[in-house]
Amino acid sequence: MKRFIGVKQLAFFSALLIATLLALFPLSQHPAVFSYSAGVVLVTLMFWSTGFFPPFMAGLIFFALATIFKLIEPSILFSGFGSTAVWLIISGFVIGSAITQSGLSRRMASLIAPILTSSYPRLIAGLVFSAVLLGFVMPSSVGRAVVMVPIGMALAEQVGFARGSHGRIGIATALALACNMPSFAVLPANIPNMILAGSSENLFNIHFGYTEYLLLHFPILGLLKSILIVALVIFLFPAKIDKNQPERVIEKEAYNLGMQKKVALLLAITLLFWVTDSLHGINPAWVGLTTAILLLLPKWGVLEPKSFNSSVDLSTVIFVAAALGLGALVNHSGLGTALGQLFSEWLPLQQGASFLNFMSLSLIATLTGLVATVPGVPTVLSPMAADFANATGFSTPAVLMTQVIGFSTVIFPYQVAPLILAMQLSQEPLTKLLRITLPLAAITLVALMPLDYLWWLWLGWIN
Repeated sequence: MKRFIGVKQLAFFSALLIATLLALFPLSQHPAVFSYSAGVVLVTLMFWSTGFFPPFMAGLIFFALATIFKLIEPSILFSGFGSTAVWLIISGFVIGSAITQSGLSRRMASLIAPILTSSYPRLIAGLVFSAVLLGFVMPSSVGRAVVMVPIGMALAEQVGFARGSHGRIGIATALALACNMPSFAVLPANIPNMILAGSSENLFNIHFGYTEYLLLHFPILGLLKSILIVALVIFLFPAKIDKNQPERVIEKEAYNLGMQKKVALLLAITLLFWVTDSLHGINPAWVGLTTAILLLLPKWGVLEPKSFNSSVDLSTVIFVAAALGLGALVNHSGLGTALGQLFSEWLPLQQGASFLNFMSLSLIATLTGLVATVPGVPTVLSPMAADFANATGFSTPAVLMTQVIGFSTVIFPYQVAPLILAMQLSQEPLTKLLRITLPLAAITLVALMPLDYLWWLWLGWIN
């Protein structure tokens, strides 16, 4: 009986072969550590994109290789564990667990169920656009997922969608994407947006206004992409709400009303601090951490302190920290700069060819996100903005803004930590998200990017 090598196995062994060749025969034009880093990054990305190993195990392998071969200082490699992204995720797990265990998610679901559960398309669209609207007031995609995903899962239970069913997976993927992707078009709503804004000011003294940023990006990358998310979820995960099914009653006696009030109060205060972070200057991660501590306090809190281990998924934390560490290695080793220069040489950048330049710059940002992860895109590409502006004839602000098109085009879930958290909160497989992200990225490339080009032309950002 003949055995054929699958695509995943072929991709993995090809990456392993290339990495081995880089280790044995380092590139002469770079220090040896550059080639070693490239090999480790390539193998790690292949693990994550193919699912050959569980994501956290691939992360552990990455940490081991990077430390054994001394590719980067451990303090930089493991800096992800001290990042705000990781602590947002840890606190997000605790808050999400409190919302679920107290029964608050079910109570909130029962309140909005009559509005959204008349049909499956209405339910998906209602949840997606609720998450999009939340992006205007809550500057954390992790926070949005923590609030919306438990409500969505409670609604799934109420309409009879069992775990693993198309309907429940559809709700999970819709909320995971809606809590993150459209908000790339709202300046303070996602971390990469703020990194781009900060690097633009530090490097070029260019300031992007809230309205200016919103007008340029939200119509296509926010509104239209949200509609596409709804359509793809309904098409790829079709389901039907049985109106004849007896409505599931929320067992109010099974939950402590006092606990629900306590969680609701803490959640309201947390949201208030998240919304007003520009006024008080406290990072959303530390606000979330404080809330998590209060929820876990003995006697007063809602969760038993020992439930911390069951609330927080350590494998997800390791995965996210490894993704951040990989971005640090790409930046520290010079891989990011080399990739940016390589992409600029491969792609047809030339003055006068505005459409080709626009598409090329957007693709450079998209491809960089595959290697450096989404938060690393502005870190890698912003220093090269002036060079790209000279090569294309675009203004430097226009070149910087094309990064948003790229880092909002997510191909694999490992690129964006909040997607991982949202799917973990839903308790549905992360791989199901690929069924949406891959076609959505393809549609973005062939339809949304050209539409965005026309929108930019009309607004006068490019000539």
